Amino acid sequence: MTSDDTADPGATDGAAGPGGGADLHLDLPAHGARRTALARALREAVRSGRLAGGTRLPPYRALAADLGLARNAVADAYAELVAEGWFTARQGSGTRVAEGAAPAATAAAPAAPVPPAPAGARHDMLQGKPDPASFPRGPWSTSARRALAQAPTEAFGPGDPRGRPELRRALAAYLARARGVRTGPENIVVCSGFANGLRLLASVRPRDWAVEEYGLPFHHGVLEAAGVRPHPVPVDGGGARTDLVPARARTLLLTPAHQFPTGVSLLPGRRAAAVEWARTTGGLIVEDDYDGEFRYDRKPIGAVQGLDPARVVYAGSLSKSLSPAVRLGWLVLPDDLVEPVLAAKGLRESWASALDQLALADFVECGAYDRHVRRMRARYRSRRDLLAAALAARAPHLRVTGISAGLHAVLELPPGTERAALAAAHAAGISLDGLSAYRHPAARAQAQAPATTTAREGLVVGYAAAPEAAFARAAEALATAVAALGGADTAQPASS
Repeated sequence: MTSDDTADPGATDGAAGPGGGADLHLDLPAHGARRTALARALREAVRSGRLAGGTRLPPYRALAADLGLARNAVADAYAELVAEGWFTARQGSGTRVAEGAAPAATAAAPAAPVPPAPAGARHDMLQGKPDPASFPRGPWSTSARRALAQAPTEAFGPGDPRGRPELRRALAAYLARARGVRTGPENIVVCSGFANGLRLLASVRPRDWAVEEYGLPFHHGVLEAAGVRPHPVPVDGGGARTDLVPARARTLLLTPAHQFPTGVSLLPGRRAAAVEWARTTGGLIVEDDYDGEFRYDRKPIGAVQGLDPARVVYAGSLSKSLSPAVRLGWLVLPDDLVEPVLAAKGLRESWASALDQLALADFVECGAYDRHVRRMRARYRSRRDLLAAALAARAPHLRVTGISAGLHAVLELPPGTERAALAAAHAAGISLDGLSAYRHPAARAQAQAPATTTAREGLVVGYAAAPEAAFARAAEALATAVAALGGADTAQPASS
């Protein structure tokens, strides 16, 4: 690298012109042998750690323009540091700081004391989180590139508050095939996840809602912030007691495929009773199908929406099946709710990214979504089996329920032991929640609640988020932590 005519390895990215390339701050004297000063400054930047191993340097012509130096001076400095082993240069890869380029004396210097590990959990067994390492980066990138290349020009304009038509068509076909939903693209509104959809529904259906007595506190908060008055419905081994919907309620929020968090499925008779309630009262059912794709031991349960599309809103999202990082969800609405929900959606700031919608449409239509769900279904089932086996071996007196589907299980506990179980789990470095935290406060406060609303105790155990290689240790740690709890005569080991 001694003349302007020499190929610059760092100029392969279209940044070879004056002022192009990445910025690099160097302090050089105004006078004197500036090439020598440049080489010295570059060595010091590496020696001090400011330029880490692998860092790509600007093309020499760009750096020369930035520093006001002759191109040959920068090229010679680069060549000198390559010869000394500080830099590496390869055609097509540019000039980079060599890995391990710092002098041995620097590398051997005493390291700063490592702070003690925080008292936080070593094992993440919180519910509701899919395995982040399993996100299908390659297939998603392929779909995103293809969707971007094929996107019509109007896709880069303001768009439609309903969502991209490509995604609504893809969702209508997929939901009909996989979940038994009866709809067309015109009845689907794309939103930014389930919570966003719930806010929209609460704004058009305020006042009195019936909710399952066990549910996600965040969703309860969304409803209450919108002015909704909650009326808890008891939950037992057959799901929500839809025969006990309070008379004042006109909207009923259900998780019928896999009740959250107890994990039971809504019995067919109760599904029918819920639909009949909606028909006779003019009510509306909101069906949260949060993890309906992940069913392991039984035939998949179709959506309640398929029983009466005019009385049920079907809501879904990608937060469990793909990733909460992809902020996309959908509402399948009865005809008379489409316009009110669109009016509530309002300003464009609350709309989901059109580019993400196009990518998801391609991801679904090319079959990548189905392949990902099948792959994760097998992986989560394996983890579930490992968790159940560890608990059966070490704590056979405790019952594991709700594991025929989803990403979490419930470890049922004898009365009065949940707090001790949580303490034991946390002491073992396990992060999880107790079942009682998910019981609606209004259910606890009811003075004359029916017997079916008696509080239950247990641990809500997520088996999806922990790294694959660490999950066996997490399951053993949990089983060991709860093994000493009593209650052998209260339950039998089971998987329901």
